[in-house]
Amino acid sequence: MTSSPSDPTLERHFKGHRDKVTSVDLSCNMKQIATGSMDSSVMIWNMKPQMRAYRFDGHKDAVTSVQFSPSGHLVASASRDKTVRLWVPSMKAESTAFRAHTATVRSVNFSGDGQNLVTASDDKTIKVWTVHRQKFLFSLNQHMNWVRCAKFSPDDRLIVSSSDDKTIKLWDKNSRECIHSFCEHAGYANHVDFHPSGTCIAAASTDNSVKVWDIRSHKMLQHYQAHSGVVNSLSFHPAGNFLITASSDSTMKILDLVEGKLLYTLHGHQGPVTGVAFSGTGEYFASGGSDEQVMVWKSNFDCAGGSDGVRLQHGTTSSSTAQPSVDSHPSALRSEAPEPSEHFNGQDSHTAAHTQSASRSGSHSRATPSHTYRHLSSSSSSTHRPQTRGLPQRSPQVQAQAQASDGGVPTGLASTLEHIMGQLDVLTQTVSILEQRLTLTEDKLKECLENQIEIGLHLQRREEA
Repeated sequence: MTSSPSDPTLERHFKGHRDKVTSVDLSCNMKQIATGSMDSSVMIWNMKPQMRAYRFDGHKDAVTSVQFSPSGHLVASASRDKTVRLWVPSMKAESTAFRAHTATVRSVNFSGDGQNLVTASDDKTIKVWTVHRQKFLFSLNQHMNWVRCAKFSPDDRLIVSSSDDKTIKLWDKNSRECIHSFCEHAGYANHVDFHPSGTCIAAASTDNSVKVWDIRSHKMLQHYQAHSGVVNSLSFHPAGNFLITASSDSTMKILDLVEGKLLYTLHGHQGPVTGVAFSGTGEYFASGGSDEQVMVWKSNFDCAGGSDGVRLQHGTTSSSTAQPSVDSHPSALRSEAPEPSEHFNGQDSHTAAHTQSASRSGSHSRATPSHTYRHLSSSSSSTHRPQTRGLPQRSPQVQAQAQASDGGVPTGLASTLEHIMGQLDVLTQTVSILEQRLTLTEDKLKECLENQIEIGLHLQRREEA
């Protein structure tokens, strides 16, 4: 049993995008939030109230996906202009771009070590690239329709992808083979992601459902019908105990994966909620919507004991299990969402927690797992059994602290190494940008020389005539 969490609270909200927010991500140190929008811009919001946001305007069409590198020193963005850009999230807005696909790029995701990128596209392919020099490595080509999302597993050995062909495919990164295809019958998955343990995946579907699949037994572990609209995005809490989902029904839902029930329905956005993401520690999460707003929430979860493992029981759903109906629950906390004040380019409104509605379900209001839980890290017989890390997979910050307390790498050294890696990321990016500028200069010089030769020949012909 998990301890009962306190109610999530809205900490801040930002307004500055000029169209729907499509994607959100938080930096590892929680100092910045990255968002992409249909207005073709990437914005970096600073959590310090006195600091303004940065608007990056390099893309020529809608930005579909953004993500911070594990170190937080780079931001990758995917766009409908068929390119991927890597940004240094500072005032200078330096970036390097490469044409990644022959159609809209739907998602971009860093590997856990920050060395690779995986991209998914409407050209029906998934591609893997190096971050340094953006060198193409290989593509995965078995999907029959647009690929909405592709993500690395926590140990970087696997890739999961979802497509409009109504399949979710699991790939072995080394062999580049499809290990298994999960079939969706009623709709397709807009978004997929790995559980922090790497042993299962969750899918946000257009049939309004959220499904959790075991990647070894290939069985569905949970099936939530909590939303009344298309589910656009989801994010696992780093401890693995909770899952947050964002839907076109204007709500976010927080699901308790241990108990298999709906905990909260969050009301804040006016219109579809299009993106949601937990911070690296799980203390905060951010959301974005078609109302052009970006909201930052404090989780207030009591995750004591959560890192010991998520226990899932396997069995038949009991007759007492009912579909959640949180909004009608007597204990639901109801209030009107605030009308945000218009503050452009990073100025936000500090909004009192009670002005957003966080509706909490009762203990009887459960989701409807077609298979209730069993232990995620238990073994199961399967033809293809990918080797993944045991549960739980903790965030880098938590891992560093744990190593220090267990007599491993000291916290100070771990922090120094992380800083060095971050600086190397920046140096790599700077070198890449300089290389691009040098190439452009060489091209311009070559063009000038060719023009000069052409003018000389033209003058010579005139003199001869």
